[in-house]
Amino acid sequence: MNNPLQKIVVDTCGWIEWLTNGVLCDQYVPYFEEMTLVIVPTSVQFELYKWVCRVKNKQMALEAVALTKQGMVQPLSTSIALLAADVCAEYKLSFADAIIYASAQNSQAILVTSDDHFEGLPDVVYFFEEKPVITEAQK
Repeated sequence: MNNPLQKIVVDTCGWIEWLTNGVLCDQYVPYFEEMTLVIVPTSVQFELYKWVCRVKNKQMALEAVALTKQGMVQPLSTSIALLAADVCAEYKLSFADAIIYASAQNSQAILVTSDDHFEGLPDVVYFFEEKPVITEAQK
């Protein structure tokens, strides 16, 4: 990180990489070192809880959400919702992605992600993750 006092929003994929020791875990680690600077939109909590429930169980999902509470949890407000509608139209983002991006923008935070929907957007640190190629034989 360039500015040690910069507020950040780590997208759901970053939390998953960090919690599962995924391929990009090492790139995300520095952003979790100072949790007081991490802003956690409630939509990230929603997506993380949903994902962990699907791949593990409810207890582990609750533990993952408890970890997010070490950061600054940011509920959806009217100002974030309206900003999300604007960025949704401008950048063609999905509802959830627009909420997460608007949450970062509203807090003057950078968004850290490996979700290619955010690649090239202002105030985004994007980590490229090579996707596996599925051949005809694997289908």
